[in-house]
Amino acid sequence: MINSQDIKKGTCIRMDGKLYFCIDFLHRKPGKGNTIMNVTLKDVVNGGVIERRFNIGERLEDVHVERRSYQYLYAEDAGYVFMNNETYEQVTIPGDLIAAVKFMKEGQNVEVVVDASTETILYVELPAKVHLTVAWTEPGLKGDTATNTLKPARLESGAEIRIPLFINEGDLIEVDTRDGSYLGRVKA
Repeated sequence: MINSQDIKKGTCIRMDGKLYFCIDFLHRKPGKGNTIMNVTLKDVVNGGVIERRFNIGERLEDVHVERRSYQYLYAEDAGYVFMNNETYEQVTIPGDLIAAVKFMKEGQNVEVVVDASTETILYVELPAKVHLTVAWTEPGLKGDTATNTLKPARLESGAEIRIPLFINEGDLIEVDTRDGSYLGRVKA
């Protein structure tokens, strides 16, 4: 149990039978009365965001979470198979627990967030930026570098994004996994 004033960004609490991560907080002292905490919480399971207000000194159930490094191996019918980089144990994780699953490629390292008390996997987080090869796109025309026009492309992971006209098949690009946007070409 923790006091409400001890909540910080990244703190995980159990409330109403659900797990929430704190994404923002604010101590407020109104003119009269006690100090209160305004907290913005993100649901671990469905990603919904709620705002709650707690009185200072209110007791909350905290959840001890650990971030562990895993390597993505392959996909199967039951989900995606990952290997713990320290113990070499393999686990299958359903796709709905993986953020930006369409940008994952075999051999990639990811962070698996685990409830340490029950060893329950909460979710899988990819790095913010990944390097992927363009598997298919329409050919670019010479001189098409001056405009911000984009064309569709399919990446080696199977994801489809929009890229600038000057990018060709086989080019290595950097992609933001949070919104699927093109960030730039990677020099080999």
